Amino acid sequence: MRKLFLVLFLVPLSVQLSAQQVKHVIIISIDGFRPDFYREDTWATPTLHKMVEEGVSADGVRGVFPSVTYPSHTTIITGAKPLKHGIYYNSPFEAEGSTGRWYWETSLIKVPTLWDAAGKAGLKTASVYWPVSSGAKIDYNIPEVWTLDTNVDRVAPVRALSTPKGLFEEIELNATGKLDAQKLSSDFSSADENGSRMVAYLIGKYKPNLLTFHIFAVDHAEHNDGRDGDHVRTAVAGADHAVNNILEAIEQAGIKDSTTVIVTGDHGFVNVHTSVSPNVWLAQNGLYTRTNGKLNWKAQFHTSGAAAFLMLKDPKDVKTLAQVQQILNALPESQKKLFRVVNRAELDKVGSDPNAALALAPIEGISMSSSLTGNALKPASGGTHGFYPDFQHIQTGFIVSGAGVKKNVTLPLIGLEDIAPLAAKLLGINFDAPDGILYPGILVKK
Repeated sequence: MRKLFLVLFLVPLSVQLSAQQVKHVIIISIDGFRPDFYREDTWATPTLHKMVEEGVSADGVRGVFPSVTYPSHTTIITGAKPLKHGIYYNSPFEAEGSTGRWYWETSLIKVPTLWDAAGKAGLKTASVYWPVSSGAKIDYNIPEVWTLDTNVDRVAPVRALSTPKGLFEEIELNATGKLDAQKLSSDFSSADENGSRMVAYLIGKYKPNLLTFHIFAVDHAEHNDGRDGDHVRTAVAGADHAVNNILEAIEQAGIKDSTTVIVTGDHGFVNVHTSVSPNVWLAQNGLYTRTNGKLNWKAQFHTSGAAAFLMLKDPKDVKTLAQVQQILNALPESQKKLFRVVNRAELDKVGSDPNAALALAPIEGISMSSSLTGNALKPASGGTHGFYPDFQHIQTGFIVSGAGVKKNVTLPLIGLEDIAPLAAKLLGINFDAPDGILYPGILVKK
């Protein structure tokens, strides 16, 4: 009896309080993932189609605003929207102009992550190329990070910041061979192939309880080609193959019966034909100018993907805010119809940057630009995201299969914030997802 008491005492409280459904949860994010990739037979995605048959899938996943990579991935891992987790855009607003810096460090996240909760529960964690993961308390971590120094190999910071020290070299030796910037470039599907080999190695060698993995070549292809094209189809097929590599690694590691795999994404994609530069309107009215390299401003729009967020130099400057609103209202109807103004109350409701006074949400086909000069309207091509998440094309996808979940079940729509509660429940860890909800109908009753 005394021995039993000691065993229970040593088990973390969070594990004691919530029954563990499975031993391993793998969360795979395909950047630019769309439901049609697994709902339609025209895409070369046999692995995803099989997962749909063997698990639960959604017709769509509503994202965050702006619907861009870093805020979205942080919502997946926290169950919180940007307003609460603090990763508002891919790149932070920089009043003097963008330096190229992104939100790389996990220390910038304002709420607990699944990695934190799993670690506190005594579970083993791993991650490969997950956004905002640099410096995270993850047992085996290959972060997504790069340097602003163009003279430095893009892989060098990843190698240096991977933990534990020497992990990147260990993977090169045992799984991928020597890696460089070209072999991990989002221009090529080989980047996702190499990423999946990293994941497969970590699964086989360390068998983490929670692993997160970011597949990114599809996004790059869609930016170039739009929603369809040869490059997109090649990248989607490559992503499907990368997922299959991971499923095979799970089986080879002998943990298939105790593993759940979640495949999701951060946003959908929209074809664009025109860009709008709202800072041009501010410049024409003297609110945002740059003379001899010196910036003078009272208000400026920070663009993130397709959307634009208004920043005031003085957040309490109601006079300037009113002037901006008047500028927007005075535009001809032919331009006003290209976007809608999202006020602060609505930004609070959707969970966006608390520092923005308002935002511009364009219609499909239109994208916002940060340009300060030239015509306010310019031609554009390819595809983008960042739109307000209230229409189908910007929705991302969701599939979960494996241990603990039902088979061949369809969900009409879920939120990106609802993924973290599911992962936590499967692993049996206590986790407060501030904006998410657990859908018990996904799970097999025990």
